[in-house]
Amino acid sequence: MSLPVLVLAGSRDGENDVLAKLGQVSHKALLPVAGKPMLARVLDTVARTPGLGPVTISIENPACIRDLSGDATILRSTPTPSESVAKAIARIGTPCLVTTADHALLRPEWIQEFLARAQGCDLAAGVALRSTVERDVPGTKRTYIRLSDMSFSGCNLFLVNTPDGRNVIALWKRLQQNRKRPLRMALTLGLGTLLRAATHTLDSSALYRRIRTLTGANVRLVTLSDGRAAVDVDKPSDLTLAEKILAQTPS
Repeated sequence: MSLPVLVLAGSRDGENDVLAKLGQVSHKALLPVAGKPMLARVLDTVARTPGLGPVTISIENPACIRDLSGDATILRSTPTPSESVAKAIARIGTPCLVTTADHALLRPEWIQEFLARAQGCDLAAGVALRSTVERDVPGTKRTYIRLSDMSFSGCNLFLVNTPDGRNVIALWKRLQQNRKRPLRMALTLGLGTLLRAATHTLDSSALYRRIRTLTGANVRLVTLSDGRAAVDVDKPSDLTLAEKILAQTPS
């Protein structure tokens, strides 16, 4: 049985995105990485990973990727990633693997490792520990989330495994809607949780419990063994890094 895949390719800035301008393309997803559009790289990796498909691509301008999309279904994205995921999952259903068009280094073995470790929960997110990233990509500057028991960077891999996983997406939507209203965010997550997060005394088990209380869903952070999985192409320096890694990596 094949696992449906959702690829998020939307960009708030469209053709005005810094990377789109850098690559002289109409959309960030079309940015050439080592000579190949990064969306095409992701689609190729998905196609080479056993057990995946069909593919849905979420993007605000479907016309710009029709030459790359192949047999994929294209959905028009919404203004925020959380809304785009919610819209797509409502159509695709669960389970569904979610990744992003800017994950230019994505490899089949990372997907397989993630899926093997992501079973038994409603929603899973792939992450790489800071120590793993610094070991495999020395000198890189990534954004890390620091809990008391782990410091990690996201790997743009998610598994919405059951219908209850949609409740976590709904929570994400509420938090995004209130991102400029800290008090409302505090009321949503709970002041105690925010204080523990701010003081780095919140551990992963407490985070899981709080999300379950808020959504009824069991979530899990799935650690991947290759730190390169945390490298996406979100700024010009990421493009340079990704092309350097690709040049050093056997195909």
